[in-house]
Amino acid sequence: MTSSMRLPPASAPAFAFTPASAPVFALVLALGLAAVLPGASLAQTPPAQSAPAPAASNALEVNVDRGVVAPLPIAVPPFLGKEVGADIARVIAADLQRSGYFRPVNASSLDAQITDANVPPRFADWRGAGAQALVTGQVVADTDGHLRVDFRLWDVFNEQQLVGYQFSASADSWRRVAHKIADMIYKRLTGEDGYFDTRIVFVSESGPRAHRTKRLAIMDQDGANPSFLTDGPELVMTPRISPNGQEITYVALSRESARVWLFNLRTNRKEVLGDFPGMVFAPRFSPDGGKVAFSVDRNGNSDIFLMDLRSRQTRRLTTDPGIDTSPSFSPDGSKIVFNSDRGGSPQLYVMDADGSGVRRISFGEGRYTTPVWSPKGDLIAFTKQTGGQFHIGVMRPDGSDERLLTDSYLDEAPSWAPNGRVIVFSRETRGGGARLYTVDVSGRNLQPAPYSAGATDPAWSPLLK
Repeated sequence: MTSSMRLPPASAPAFAFTPASAPVFALVLALGLAAVLPGASLAQTPPAQSAPAPAASNALEVNVDRGVVAPLPIAVPPFLGKEVGADIARVIAADLQRSGYFRPVNASSLDAQITDANVPPRFADWRGAGAQALVTGQVVADTDGHLRVDFRLWDVFNEQQLVGYQFSASADSWRRVAHKIADMIYKRLTGEDGYFDTRIVFVSESGPRAHRTKRLAIMDQDGANPSFLTDGPELVMTPRISPNGQEITYVALSRESARVWLFNLRTNRKEVLGDFPGMVFAPRFSPDGGKVAFSVDRNGNSDIFLMDLRSRQTRRLTTDPGIDTSPSFSPDGSKIVFNSDRGGSPQLYVMDADGSGVRRISFGEGRYTTPVWSPKGDLIAFTKQTGGQFHIGVMRPDGSDERLLTDSYLDEAPSWAPNGRVIVFSRETRGGGARLYTVDVSGRNLQPAPYSAGATDPAWSPLLK
């Protein structure tokens, strides 16, 4: 369990320091159950008076709309106190660096200066080291074995505290605390929600191509804590995570049938949603988590169906003789994007959630497949095959502003981070296996995901609670 509270502005023993611009208040975040933090009175301390500051420069911020041009130099020295403090700082720095918008500064010679995370640092020295932002923190073990983690984010040039929080967490939750801190830093400096306190479910692939073992697996977004959720003879495909982050729907293929399963991450129990004659593909949750859309192939004709998870009633949404598959809901649940070859080649179509109002939105050359609507609703990601290459691309929901973000031998199966800024997908090299990659919506920050084993069909979870 972890919880957090906002810290008041730091002050040095001899003078008061710049207060936070926002009112000081307690904010409780829960992993499981919320709890009032020890030392909550800190959050109620009246803000101190401002100390004189150097001439103000521009406010410290990162413009994510311009893509990654010059990452912001940020210093994240080891947190004071417990040995795990160095690990927390390392995870924070790695999260921020992978986003592409931050460049961790190596200023180990200045680490010894940080002797109290609640006291303003010597800003001039950190400026000299090239840092524009600085993160300080400390870790204290409470009598019950829980960790208390304080952190503060500083604007080095304006000599201001930008944000400060205190977390209380069980000792084995330190990585989640680090991800939450990275999320807060990302939010404060970019204005966009973070995406680091999340997980990715995927299909783990191992063994020779002719006898490939495919198991359902899950890991933290930074590749930590990977684990298998299935371990049987069935081949799993297209896992998707529910909006509450607690359930996974996926397809399992055996010699006898193709089944849609529902896996509960809290209980580790799974149940069959249905046995369907023919093949079944690509189940995906509705935004409210109450329905699952999927496609069923019968006698060479694939159509999209919708199942109500409470009643288990199934309704057919498309009736075209072409192949309709890969449904994905808009964030408000009113629309579904899917791909269909009803026009002669796989293209993208949007329809109302009841199956009416079908309209084509892609008109470029090549084959468009695996569309997925952004959590922000502004873009649709897709796989495109053209000219012998595969691409991950994005377009507006009306089909305008198409942009290709990647280009390789085989890129496919995009899935959005919960903030709608980053996409995870699988990439296979010629003669090699498949692994996961990420790319941001600018297309400039393309990199392998920090998990090197074989993996396909990724699905990004919402922020953990």
